[in-house]
Amino acid sequence: MKLFRNFYRLSWARISAVLAKEFIQMRRDRMTFAIMIGIPIIQLLLFGFAIDTDPRNLPTAVQVRDNGEISRAIVAGLKNSSFFDVELTVESEAHADEMLRTGKANFVVVIPENFEADLIRGARPQILIEADATDPVATSGPGGALPQIIQSALEPVLTGPLANRAVSQPAYDLVVHKRYNPAGITSHNIVPGLLAVILTMTMVMITGIAITREYERGTMEALLATPVRPLEVMIGKILPYVGVGYIQVFILVAAGMFLFGVPFGHALVPLFFGASLFIVVNLALGFLISTVARNQMQAMQMAFFIFLPTILLSGFVFPFAGMPVWAQTIGEVLPATHFLRIVRALVLKDAGVADLLGEVWPILLLLAVITTAAMRRYRKTLD
Repeated sequence: MKLFRNFYRLSWARISAVLAKEFIQMRRDRMTFAIMIGIPIIQLLLFGFAIDTDPRNLPTAVQVRDNGEISRAIVAGLKNSSFFDVELTVESEAHADEMLRTGKANFVVVIPENFEADLIRGARPQILIEADATDPVATSGPGGALPQIIQSALEPVLTGPLANRAVSQPAYDLVVHKRYNPAGITSHNIVPGLLAVILTMTMVMITGIAITREYERGTMEALLATPVRPLEVMIGKILPYVGVGYIQVFILVAAGMFLFGVPFGHALVPLFFGASLFIVVNLALGFLISTVARNQMQAMQMAFFIFLPTILLSGFVFPFAGMPVWAQTIGEVLPATHFLRIVRALVLKDAGVADLLGEVWPILLLLAVITTAAMRRYRKTLD
């Protein structure tokens, strides 16, 4: 009854005043409003267009050692399939190994010498498929579709005297060689990727509230009154959290090794070098956010704005090669994309330093761009 009496005592004039005040506040805080509207739109676009649990158009290389009509039909069938993007050719086994190790190709299809002659004689020749199995999701679907694709490609060719070769039992053997993660252990793919995701989430958010905290506590004026330069402020605020990042890396690596059996052991030195670079670039990104946000809530929202594409477009959960070109372009701008490739290459592919340079220089470039932008934004706050 008391609740009903309170309801009847409500003043719609006072409610309207409070409502008008909130709309005015929302209009003044345009950045928060834009983030609240922007995040659902980005989620809709990413999940609707960029994310595909059944990846297509995966980069595929072919090595055709037999130039017969049947071999050409197999290659044409792969090209016409939506699963494979056949634009690369392989010259040798070493070349094929390099393509798989560097991620230029997810599959290498090898048609051996005398394939057509052996098939006509009924000798059941082999077609070798080498697959990069570091990401089991990326290889399982296309790998399972290969027998049907090849069989459909051969049906128009195996006619007349060869019609008996087009029966339900294939006239060839399809040998699939899974590389780097042959058992398809998901944790060997996910746990290394967690290094990139967790470091991004924590490092960006930690420094994202650094400057805004100074404003809210009223200590920013004292800092601006000192002769400390913008770059010195940035370095001073970043360095303490580098140690925090190292602690996180140590915990994640130890847990990965002893709980999930991830083979981190042989790559610890280059791994920590790459992690150092990745930690710094994320801390710099958080510092840039802190120069844009007006309060800690905005800083956290903007950090989430970075975190969402990192999970979806870096290749952590969904195969990077199966995304649309525009989504891959955005993903290449994310530091986590390159660090994730570094970690997986070190852990699963036993990559050397030379193999990693192609992923190190984009992180260095992003660090330079982010630092420059942060310094320009921080200089504006001095006015």
